Amino acid sequence: MFPNVVEDPSLRDKTFVFTDRLLGAKLLAQKLSAYAHDTDSITLAIPAGGIPVGYVMSTTLAIALDLIVVRKVQVPWDPEVGFGAVAWKGEMILDRHMIAQLGLSETEVDKAVSKASANVRERVEKFRKDRPLPDLRGKKVLIVDDGLATGFTMLAAVRTVKKEKPDETIVAVPTASMSAIELLAKEADLLVALNIRTEPFFAVADAYKNWSDVSEAEAVKFLERAWHS
Repeated sequence: MFPNVVEDPSLRDKTFVFTDRLLGAKLLAQKLSAYAHDTDSITLAIPAGGIPVGYVMSTTLAIALDLIVVRKVQVPWDPEVGFGAVAWKGEMILDRHMIAQLGLSETEVDKAVSKASANVRERVEKFRKDRPLPDLRGKKVLIVDDGLATGFTMLAAVRTVKKEKPDETIVAVPTASMSAIELLAKEADLLVALNIRTEPFFAVADAYKNWSDVSEAEAVKFLERAWHS
């Protein structure tokens, strides 16, 4: 295992280990207690599923919450599968090996990227409205989501954040595939993933007993609660 990766060994390769995202976030916050009450720390949640996780973590640790809008580039015939990701400031990651394996044409790739980019712009408008972007220079930035499957969405987020010259970049998720860990451990200063699974077919949802998609309306409520409390 990489020296900058923290997990819960008792959860390795297990499924349905968290009741829901909120419990996963509480347990995650325990591993990150060193950042509690630190005015130089900030949690950035990836919408929509990462926002409940980010909300619980930020309130538990008593640090600021904001968001980083990143969207996976979807396989045309299977929107649950991504072959890359686009972030809010234009950072784009594409898995060229996967594109070749899928036999996607450049036209199909461009169309999928355009769709993801448009979704990012829509989500920035919906979630941020007129709220100014956070200043990340010199900050300890905790980037959170509800899990990592391929890891490409988080990779785009990490690279976007690192351009802002933070003091430390931390990836924090309740669950992750081993392939995502291998991808991100080289990019983040610290990677905390409680439930790491090595099986070839990984689904984030399989870490949770109670799972449903987080609607944009739910995500907005969490953000408003955090920003106006």
